Amino acid sequence: MYRPFTNQINIQLEKYGLFSSQWGLIRILADKGPQSFGDIASLLYIEKPSVTKLAQKLIELKLVEIQPGKDKREKIIHLTTYGEHVIAQIHIDLKPILEGALAGVSAEDIEIAKQVLTMIRVNFKNG
Repeated sequence: MYRPFTNQINIQLEKYGLFSSQWGLIRILADKGPQSFGDIASLLYIEKPSVTKLAQKLIELKLVEIQPGKDKREKIIHLTTYGEHVIAQIHIDLKPILEGALAGVSAEDIEIAKQVLTMIRVNFKNG
């Protein structure tokens, strides 16, 4: 299920010069606000150097900016105004894919799936 879904997402993201991993990072920023490299690494289950690589491409595309954190070593990534605009457009582009993927699935089943996947994620994080 993961691979076909990711492939469909990547097809839509291609026109923005993005891949699903980069989309994951900017979605975190859209959902949670500015984040440190460490926080993003933890949320995406990747290493900090991978976050740096993702962020560099997003900076080139003018979707994100880096600001200093509380101490000199911490860097905070935040969306640019242009990045917010691009995210809104991507959501419009992805809506038919997401609706198609959930066609025929009841709201109750979607809620159950969310709960089960959340429990699995917690188990991975704790285990």
